[in-house]
Amino acid sequence: MLLNPHTYDPAHFDPETRRLLRATIDFFEERGKGRLLQAHIDREWYADFLDFAAKEGLFAQFLTPAADGDGTRWDTARNVALSEILGFYGLNYWYTWQVTVLGLGPVWQSGNAEARAHAAELLRQGHVTAFGLSERSHGADIYATDMILTPAAGGGFTATGSKYYIGNGNVAGLVSVFGRRADVEGPDGYVFFAADSRHPNYHLVKNVVNSQMFVSEFRLDDYPVREQDVLHTGKAAFDAALNTVNVGKFNLCTAAIGICEHATYEAVTHAHRRMLYGKPVTAFPHVKRELTDAYARLAAMKLFADRSVDYFRSAGPDDRRYLLFNPMTKMKVTTEGEKVIDLLWDVIAAKGFEADTYFDKAAKDIRGLPKLEGTVHVNLALILKFMPNYLFQPAEFPEVNSRLDAADDEFLFRQGPARGLGQIKFQDWRTVYDSHAGTPNVARFRQQADGLCELLLKHAPSREQQHDLDFLLAVGQLFALVVYGQLILEQAGLTGLDGDLLDEIFAILVRDFAGYATELHGKSATTEDQAAWALAQVLRPVVDEARTSRVWEQVVALVGAYEMRQ
Repeated sequence: MLLNPHTYDPAHFDPETRRLLRATIDFFEERGKGRLLQAHIDREWYADFLDFAAKEGLFAQFLTPAADGDGTRWDTARNVALSEILGFYGLNYWYTWQVTVLGLGPVWQSGNAEARAHAAELLRQGHVTAFGLSERSHGADIYATDMILTPAAGGGFTATGSKYYIGNGNVAGLVSVFGRRADVEGPDGYVFFAADSRHPNYHLVKNVVNSQMFVSEFRLDDYPVREQDVLHTGKAAFDAALNTVNVGKFNLCTAAIGICEHATYEAVTHAHRRMLYGKPVTAFPHVKRELTDAYARLAAMKLFADRSVDYFRSAGPDDRRYLLFNPMTKMKVTTEGEKVIDLLWDVIAAKGFEADTYFDKAAKDIRGLPKLEGTVHVNLALILKFMPNYLFQPAEFPEVNSRLDAADDEFLFRQGPARGLGQIKFQDWRTVYDSHAGTPNVARFRQQADGLCELLLKHAPSREQQHDLDFLLAVGQLFALVVYGQLILEQAGLTGLDGDLLDEIFAILVRDFAGYATELHGKSATTEDQAAWALAQVLRPVVDEARTSRVWEQVVALVGAYEMRQ
């Protein structure tokens, strides 16, 4: 289930993709753990990694659509594979890649051929890009941007204003900047334009974080924006901002997976080799439970993320289901990553603070991922928009197969207007649950999922409750588990996942559903009928000690399976 750099060979990709992914692993492995950790501790800018990426043409190959390159493609399957590898070695390396993905989003959505050609050439030269959206006073509230573009006498504009929390803003050859015209009111005044961090009117203020990565504040003072620099205007600029997030923020989940994989190897190996009271730490029942839970949660993260890739790659104007699975990856997978690290940390205790471990970096970095895109609450609120159609209005769709083919995912850059989420339809979620009804905890969880439908039909939130976000977020957590389970089951069926591990995953989902139901029970806005329903959902998973023991053997098999050389 887990990425192991010692044995990694993604045979499902074409030879050049395999070579580049393997070369990326070899770059980090040859540096060694000591060098990797010291660079993190010293907050050393990762110029050596960017030099490697430039030499290999890594970003150019992976991030240039077929129409703009020579033998390149934008292939979500291989992009997430690279994202997972970079997360495995450190969030900082993933971050410079991630921000380049975001910076390119408005460009590849643009019809500006000159700007597209310029971006493709910059990638060939080894440059990175940046996404200039958020501001210190407004965050990512794009309705309130203070980056002002004033029409220039000779055509084009001059731009003045500042941006905050902009990764790669110190070196980006191209910064996609969002602003608004001084002379046009409302949405028609929005503009996305390309800037260059090397221009004299581009002023780098500072790095706003205490980290190896560079998360910049920058300011433009009368920055000349030529007509060929304009990427989008009006409502199209607004849509480009949101659609870029749809494409790019998905990578948060694969970063979390990579971080958790490396931390799991380190924690399990340490715990098994450490003797306490004359026996390995892993001999204690509570340790076995915590490590088994961590492993099962990590497996579930990978299953969900891998399956969601298929929906991204198969998307089109009539199939926009990916717009639900995207906030799920940003919210659910990343928060599960936090739980995995917490479970591992409870086992290794003080070891998790030591400077010569990967773990103490993982423990810090994993916290940032759920907070890098509007927080968990924003994504939960977004997920709720899909709930009525998902649960109660199924539609027919062609089967979505595993998408590991070498295709260019060009639809991601012509998603269209960022609206109409409440009208998106889904296949019947019950079908895949029914196909796994013989797995005891899948059947138990299905009871709870059906219970959620009963709650919404018989004890639907009142008008007041529908305006109480605190109440709705508790409902959103219950709904998210149903969606999470669906894609896990689909991927399990496609990959022939071990039945014991699948049952163990759903035992956790049963417990989690009961926990969120208990939280709903305690809300001040919850009615007596809703509270009674909530208590009825506090079900126990089906216990099978032999099954759990067999999954535990999968955990023990990780001991010493991967250790990064010093």
